[in-house]
Formats: sequence, structure tokens, C-alpha cells
Amino acid sequence: MTDSTPADVELLWDEFHEVVNMTSDEIRTWLLTDASGEEAFPADPGMRLPELGVQVVDLLRKRKVDLTREDTEVMRKVVEFVEERVDDRPADAVQNERWRHELMSVGHDPLKP
Repeated sequence: MTDSTPADVELLWDEFHEVVNMTSDEIRTWLLTDASGEEAFPADPGMRLPELGVQVVDLLRKRKVDLTREDTEVMRKVVEFVEERVDDRPADAVQNERWRHELMSVGHDPLKP
């Protein structure tokens, strides 16, 4: 699984599931909608989606006992990403929307409780 101790992985698992407040289906739908932009969904099934967001969707579908070293690295990256950005909400409406979309791309909707 990883070089981390079981307690470290347990803590990281909990932190990850605290910051990721969207379901895998919500994130997937968001990523597909966001990737489509203003226009309809492209016909290309290989459209480029944010890699970190896709990894979050995959992680949410895993059991803790099935985690790999790469999974724990992704979870750590997501936790750090959200924690670094969540308290820096811009006052400007346009920037605020970009900020929210950036967080949602990794599974954190700041408007959700």
C-alpha cells in the first residue's frame, strides 16, 4: 500500500473525505460540464478532463484497504490544494466563480455545508 503507517493513512483518509464534499458522480458531472465550456459536450470521448479531478473520482470509488502509494499521494495533494485555497475567497465576483470552480474540480464545493 504505502510507506505510511496505518494511522497516517487513516488520518489522511479522514482528511481527504472531509475536504472532498462532493460525491464521485457530482464531481464527474461537474468535470464533464466544466470541460464542455459554453458549448455542448464535444463528441470526443477522450476530452481532456483535469487529471486530479479524475483521480479524485477514482479514489472515492475505492475502499481504504485497496489504496496504493499513488492514491495516498493524490489524497495528500487534494487535501493540501483545498486547504491552501479554501480560505482565500476573492471578493470579485468573476474571480470568486473561478475560485469555486477550481475547488470543485477536485471535489470541494465551498457552497456546500
